Amino acid sequence: MKIFRNRYIPFKGFIAINLFGCLLVHPGVYISNQLMTHERIHTAQMRELGYVFFYFLYVAEWVLRLFKKGNAYRNISFEREAYDMQDRPHYLEQRKHYAWVKYMNKRTL
Repeated sequence: MKIFRNRYIPFKGFIAINLFGCLLVHPGVYISNQLMTHERIHTAQMRELGYVFFYFLYVAEWVLRLFKKGNAYRNISFEREAYDMQDRPHYLEQRKHYAWVKYMNKRTL
């Protein structure tokens, strides 16, 4: 994964964003193993869905979750998988394709 340090993207309040498998990070942000695992999980999700379809589903799910109880961003199935598994550095070696699907119907946070 290529890493680009940038003071404009991601937007304020975020430390990193994964765009098409490239990680954009604010200058001075420490890139932990946990952060890298989180973003690598997103890259795996993007590859299995195709990048454009991943972003379409991501935004669609976020919009739908805006009208539900809880934090819309944290309840996106892609984010739930990434947050749940970011502490497991070898998760991607055993991850099943479309693992994020099981998070779609879980209770909201």
